[in-house]
Amino acid sequence: VADLCPRPAGSAERPPCSFGGGLVPVRFACYRLGIALVLGLSLSLLLSGCSRPAPLRVGINPWIGYETLPLAAQLGWLPEGVELHATASFSASAQALAEGTLDAAGLTLEEMLLARARGTPLSAVLVFDVSAGADMLLARAEVPSIANLRGRRVGFESSALGPLVLSRALATVDLTLADVERQLIPPEEQFAAWQEGRIDAVVTYGPVATRLERAGARRLFDSRQMPNAIFDVLAVRRERLDHPALPGLVEAHFRALAHLEHNRDDALYRIAHRHQATFAEVRDALAGITLPDLTGNRDLLRAQGPLYPVAMDLNGLLLAEGLLAAPADLGSLTDERFVQSLRMTAP
Repeated sequence: VADLCPRPAGSAERPPCSFGGGLVPVRFACYRLGIALVLGLSLSLLLSGCSRPAPLRVGINPWIGYETLPLAAQLGWLPEGVELHATASFSASAQALAEGTLDAAGLTLEEMLLARARGTPLSAVLVFDVSAGADMLLARAEVPSIANLRGRRVGFESSALGPLVLSRALATVDLTLADVERQLIPPEEQFAAWQEGRIDAVVTYGPVATRLERAGARRLFDSRQMPNAIFDVLAVRRERLDHPALPGLVEAHFRALAHLEHNRDDALYRIAHRHQATFAEVRDALAGITLPDLTGNRDLLRAQGPLYPVAMDLNGLLLAEGLLAAPADLGSLTDERFVQSLRMTAP
């Protein structure tokens, strides 16, 4: 962005006004002095307007549901004052929010609840997606069923999502997390861990999941068997909810969502290029999620709307698995004003 308050090259201050050399008539001198005073006042007002708020720093990890924001950035739709920052995982985003190095981030609802319980003041202003098969438990051919996971090595990333999916899967055969050997493996290392034989099963998502299935992994369980349980939201630190760029960021998401719907091939090729994945891998990953539109978001985010009972259920699950010491406070869980006030025009 160009500097709105430039200074002459090599100088920390503006040079004093100069009327030039020689004698000038008094009336002309007064006229020039008046112009200088007006310009000086205008400059003072301009300088006072150059104090901008700190950028809104938004963390995005490699989850397919968050791709609307990088897509909006490519298409020039992000408002001035927004910075996208890549993170390695959900837990890395949550940690950066806790440390204050991010102001907002894409998180699963359960990860947001954990972060809030640890003292990070967050509210959801946008629902990116609902998992409908994209989160899955994959295993080797020699592990033909969930029951055969007892005593096996199961990898998942360091976040609340892995234990959530794995515990739900194990519960279908009366097993618990204590019945398996758990290994924390970030998404970018899961394919290598599989190839090297370090894990027997893994909780993962696309595009890694697509590569693993092509390498012979078998799907034992996915989020279709736990509908309306895994929501991805834009979580914002509450002291940053009044940032002037936040409404434009929410609008940019919905513009990119419309582009994904009406110019799907272009959007998929852009996403594939960003992830160094194939068109098919991105297409398959997107097939496993539902992307709520503006109307859907308004319903989900309203006070005591559908997101609240889901959060209550997650509270119970996180407590049962020992991930929460006490029920998370659900006050100010959502802030619906941005989606309620947004008026989108047809693309």
